[in-house]
Amino acid sequence: MTEVHHFSYGLVTPVAAYLMSFVGSLLGLMCTARARATTGRSRASWLGLAALAIGGTGIWVMHFIAMLGFSVPHAEIRYDVPLTLLSCLIAIAVVAVGLFIVGFAGSGTPVIVIGGAITGVGVASMHYMGMAAMNMAADLGYRSGLVVLSVVIAVVAATAALWFALTVRGMWATAGAALIMGVAVTGMHYTGMAAMRVRLHGHEMTPTGAKAVDFILPLVGGVGAVATILLIIIAMAPNEDELRIEAELQERLEARRNQPRPAPPSPMAPSDSRPPAGEWFGGGGPTGGGPAGGAPTGGAPTGGPPHP
Repeated sequence: MTEVHHFSYGLVTPVAAYLMSFVGSLLGLMCTARARATTGRSRASWLGLAALAIGGTGIWVMHFIAMLGFSVPHAEIRYDVPLTLLSCLIAIAVVAVGLFIVGFAGSGTPVIVIGGAITGVGVASMHYMGMAAMNMAADLGYRSGLVVLSVVIAVVAATAALWFALTVRGMWATAGAALIMGVAVTGMHYTGMAAMRVRLHGHEMTPTGAKAVDFILPLVGGVGAVATILLIIIAMAPNEDELRIEAELQERLEARRNQPRPAPPSPMAPSDSRPPAGEWFGGGGPTGGGPAGGAPTGGAPTGGPPHP
């Protein structure tokens, strides 16, 4: 077997790969936190952004940066561009499948385990597809035991990531979960790389494809653009607690709108509250001037003057 080097640039590539995995996982968990507080199309949008962050940056970019440190003495390594890009799409797609399963099918343990198994196997497939994209004048083989171990690590890491996506709340807890996810993803990658065995051909030949350095500029630009856009979206959007408060307020307003309106009061007949005519000026009755309607109590007599 030919000797291979996984750390051709020292600690630069593993540290950079881990940082990319941490950043992608952190952005993805921040998106899933907002997805928990929404429903319908809004939840689907946040889960899609989370898949882009975790699958694209946290897994695939980490994988490719780690591959930059892989080298085989006396052998030139090039990469099949379509296969490499396909592995990126697979990473995003399988993470999206897992997130949508737990996002819409429920948060029970069986759902998380099923979603983790599908996502983990998909991530492992992406990893080995990325390794198959390498072109060199050599035959590649794998140790089955380490391959199985790498798949188990991928499934466990994916299941833990889905559980984190459903339960982790708060910035510090989210950052801690992202640190753990970064360790799991990079550990899976280097376990899979340790499983690979290389046997060089006896004759020199120039492999086809792109050099690893040809991916660096698009990689840096793409990662920078995706991370910047996600940070802007996350910064401008309300956090999970604010979204929950807003949703509760909307529910209350909707419930109030749907309440039946009270019937208007029935019109009442106008009551005649006017006092009798004789009471306008303190009189006792409608016909008499005295208190009981009899003769007046004072004033001149009603008859004419007496005759002499």
